[in-house]
Amino acid sequence: MLLLGNSVIDWHHLAFSNTLEIDRFLRVNEFDPHSDADMQRLQRLHSEAIDYLARHLDYHIPADIATGISPKDLFLIASRRGKNQRYACMILKVMHVMHHLEGREILFRLPVSNDQVFGLVENKVMKVVEEIREAGHPIVEFAWSRKEYSSLITKLLAKRESIAAHVYDKLRFRLVVRSKEDIVPLLNEMLHRLVPYNYVIPGQTVNSLVSFRETMDSSALLRSYQPLLQPEAAHTTDEKNPQNTFSGPNYRVLNFIADLPVRVSSVLSQLDPLVSYPADIDPCSVIFVLTEFQVVDLETEQRNETSEDSHHAYKERQIGMVKTRLNRGLQSGS
Repeated sequence: MLLLGNSVIDWHHLAFSNTLEIDRFLRVNEFDPHSDADMQRLQRLHSEAIDYLARHLDYHIPADIATGISPKDLFLIASRRGKNQRYACMILKVMHVMHHLEGREILFRLPVSNDQVFGLVENKVMKVVEEIREAGHPIVEFAWSRKEYSSLITKLLAKRESIAAHVYDKLRFRLVVRSKEDIVPLLNEMLHRLVPYNYVIPGQTVNSLVSFRETMDSSALLRSYQPLLQPEAAHTTDEKNPQNTFSGPNYRVLNFIADLPVRVSSVLSQLDPLVSYPADIDPCSVIFVLTEFQVVDLETEQRNETSEDSHHAYKERQIGMVKTRLNRGLQSGS
């Protein structure tokens, strides 16, 4: 999903083999697998998903996975072939959407600024990247930035969707590794420690750097997952993710957007004690922050910063489009 920009809603099979893997996945999603409160929140989402499927879609979920089952067992059932696998996947997909909607609503209601939330995400990402470095991964450059207000205006003026457009890259992290062979191991660590694969934004991946097919073929472990893939993904030989309109013809990068989860308790710790917040918001709940990640190897990074592929040339093309749109219909010299 990360390399091809697909959606978890279209997935038909999970690949968890034990509860340790499920615990790791829950932690990346900011659930504490050993917290009774967090497991109760998952149980509530499970009940609400069952109700939605029955009430609105007229599905009759088998009783043995509709009630009296732990959330962790649901993940295991969704990972094993059997009569209930399809229903387990169905329930988890609805839980995924409900949890995301709930997090978005909570963020809207909290008396917190973008600066405060972005600061929490920056601290979270910096901490994890440092852990990945200490684990031996050759990250030769790590940087982050927030899009300036003037850049937001320019971007929206350049986009055909204009004001209605989503701006996904207000907060951006860039990681440069030593060689192209280091990219996939780094992505693996990021997915295990930081980025929930289920909240990678579909359709927003730009991947002109890592071949999905070659990645699958290069690892015995990854090859073992091929039977689980959607048919179109299993036979993909060439990435067809759209390149940015203003990028140079030879620009290469892996760029993806994820909605990173942040615990509400972390947000509340940033508030002035005199500032009140809605009493019905659970401090253990989660909000989401759209975050852009760029991953590239050093050689490609150096090549990207030459001639028409450079960031300067990119900005020039973008500004040229803005001027063309603003000047459309005006007399020469106006």
